[in-house]
Formats: sequence, structure tokens, C-alpha cells
Amino acid sequence: MASMAAAQKEQSAFPYQFNIVKEIKHGAVEDQCQTGTCWSFATVSFLESEVARISNKQVDLSELINPRLMYPKKVDSYVRYQGKQQLGPGGLSHDVIQAVREYGLVPESVFSGFVMGSSVYNHNVLDAYMETTAKMVLDRKLNEENNDWKSGVETLLDTYIGRIPTSFDFEGKSYTPATFRDALGIKADDYVMLTSFSHHPYYSNFAVEVPDNWSKGQYFNLPLEEFYQAAVHALENGYTIAWDADVSERGFSYKNNIAVLLDEGVKKEEMFTTKHVEPIVTQESRQKDYDRFATTDDHLMHIVGLSKDQNGGLYFLTKNSWGEKNSSKGYQHVSGSYFKAKTVCMVVHKDALPKELQKKMGK
Repeated sequence: MASMAAAQKEQSAFPYQFNIVKEIKHGAVEDQCQTGTCWSFATVSFLESEVARISNKQVDLSELINPRLMYPKKVDSYVRYQGKQQLGPGGLSHDVIQAVREYGLVPESVFSGFVMGSSVYNHNVLDAYMETTAKMVLDRKLNEENNDWKSGVETLLDTYIGRIPTSFDFEGKSYTPATFRDALGIKADDYVMLTSFSHHPYYSNFAVEVPDNWSKGQYFNLPLEEFYQAAVHALENGYTIAWDADVSERGFSYKNNIAVLLDEGVKKEEMFTTKHVEPIVTQESRQKDYDRFATTDDHLMHIVGLSKDQNGGLYFLTKNSWGEKNSSKGYQHVSGSYFKAKTVCMVVHKDALPKELQKKMGK
């Protein structure tokens, strides 16, 4: 398994000094390249850690199988909603969990998603073709009655991502995707989706209102402090997190390996040369940012541990899917304040939750 501690190189002039206090087994940093598939990369990385925890196996799972499985459903949904929903390549972690439930899992070696001799992912043409196909159906330029266009979508995805495997051999054994999933000990119903917003009742489920939630996935709503403590509790007890967040903030810096919450008055040239006191985050301030679209659903990542700065401040050790292009080789330290303010939702194993929360959820 990869070790961020071994890869990390701190910048000498950087005002933050980090000490990793918890690092949970996880796979190597990946690069989603020119695709909008962070939702699959983050959640597959999360499931690789789950396999390591449950079965003590190191398995490189396919990230691109999930877009291949879910894109036909997304195009169909777009047409059924008459173009009144998201059609881009985005999604959320529950889309992967649903694919695991309905189909299963396959290794990267069986389904890499590389086609036509490519060794990098680029879905720009694919995304454009899917949008064009769906809009032609809505414009009645394709026959929507006999569903021939659906076969066209499948052919398009076969060409640009690959054919869906129904069986395969791996390490001397034969599997279907479902039997491989079961052999790894992954059970889709063991994973819970959590969020924290005050415009819905707490301790109830609702479909988080962000464009990439095209499949209307339901998330269990918690008060902010309970939501935050659930994340810390999970990590302290050896469970990782699939994390969906806003990364458009000035304080989110992949280059500087960090995400901190900054006051609007902090000057650009001082953002990462001085250690700033972060604003206090409340349920009210979090909700206000969501309501005015200052917090948006941008990117999914994999939280693999905890770190502390030189003053004892707690951070979430986060694995990104943009390759090893920063000095921490693909990792970032996300402050507790940033997590509270800018998390949209997260996925964890049900056993990662405090016992009292499990009872509230009926788990």
C-alpha cells in the first residue's frame, strides 16, 4: 500500500508543518486525467481500502468500469427528464455503490478503460458525443420510440471506454464481477451516505440537491458537529472516507498540499505565506454558503488519515486523483474548519459510525 509519509516533502518556506498521526492502508495515487470521473476514482480508492481492511488484500480495482456502467443510465434519465437535469460526466459516490450492488467489481487489469492504444484517459470527445446523442433524441432527430439510440450509446461507450466484462480470470481463479465482489468481502448495503444541512429534518434521508446527484441518491442528514465527529471517529478507528467537497475556495491549494478556510480579507500573496486563524464554522454559516451557491459540489477525494499542524490543529489527510503533481505526491491536508464548511457529503462503512449514531440510523 502507498505511504504518504514516505512521499511527503514539505516546502521550507511554508508556514504549516504537519505530522501524520493516523494513516490507513490505501492504494497508489491515480490520475483521472481529462475526465470528470473523480466520483469513481475517489470511491474506488475508498473501496480498495475497504478490501484491505476486510480481507487484508491489496487489489487495484477498475475505476472506469463505473462510468461505463452508469453513463447509459444517466443518458436515459436525461432523456426521460426531457433534458432538465445534469448530463455531464459527474456523479457521486452512491453511483459507485449502486454499480457494486447491481454488477460487482473488477480488477484494473481486467478493465483499465484505456482504448485505442491510449495510456491516458481523455473523455472530451466521449462526453460531447453523449450530449449530442441525448439532445438529438429530444429534438426528435433520432427515433425515441424503438430505442435504437440506446444501442448507439452502448456502442459509443464500448469504443471510448470498453466492453463490459461478464467473467474473467484473476490470480488463477475464474470470477464474475459479482463473485469477485463477494470474494473481496464488499457488501453494498454496508455503506452509508451522510450529509449535514438544515433545510431538511435531521436524522432523515433526502436527495442532496446538487447537479451531479442525477440519480437522486439519498443521504442521511446530521447536525454539523455530529457529522464532523462521525468523520473523525471513523478515521481514528481505521475506516477511510469517500469525500465530496467544494474545491473552488481560495484556501484549497493542491500545489501547496493544503485546504484551509480563509477570510475574504486575506490577500492573495499572503494566503500560503502566513498561517491564518480560520473563521468559526456553524450550521448557520454552512447552510448560508450552500444556499447562496458559495459551497458547490466540485470534486470527490479519498480521506485516508489524520494529521496535525505544529499547533496541534487537526487535519484530514486526503488522497486526490490528479496524479503526483504536487510536492506531497498527490496528498493534501484539509483543515477541520474547511471540512465543516465545504463538505457536501461523505460515504463510510456503517461500522465506522459511533454506536449511538448507528442506532439512530437503524444500523
